[in-house]
Amino acid sequence: MHDGFESRESWPFECLRCLYVWEEDYVVRHLTDDHGNETEIWLASGVPVQPPWSGLSCPACGAYHLTSFPAGYLARHPELAAAPDPVPLAKVPVIPIKDIAPPVARPPLPRRLLIAVGLPVVAFVGYELYAYMAPIAHHH
Repeated sequence: MHDGFESRESWPFECLRCLYVWEEDYVVRHLTDDHGNETEIWLASGVPVQPPWSGLSCPACGAYHLTSFPAGYLARHPELAAAPDPVPLAKVPVIPIKDIAPPVARPPLPRRLLIAVGLPVVAFVGYELYAYMAPIAHHH
């Protein structure tokens, strides 16, 4: 690999779960090999990372449902980035298991409902199988 050039990119993000807004800074190394194939290596704080569109999670709540803004968007809209930094996920207080309420058991579905939904499905599948197999049986 031959070193090509490096560029710096800032990607603003918003979590679609908790609405936290933040910005990640990257260095992108653009490389070309002896055959002319190009590749990019993304670095965050000098460490190779996945590109920002691949597998990033919210630092506030850990969700993976994010959206990004165009570069420079937060500089033009500082009111979006005014939220304080979130508490890192590792420092979230741990609730002892004895303090967690047991899950509420779901009542079983009534048999009549299962029959009311299941019988039409079985009838439809049976008819489709019959309609498919009948012409085949008549040809032999």
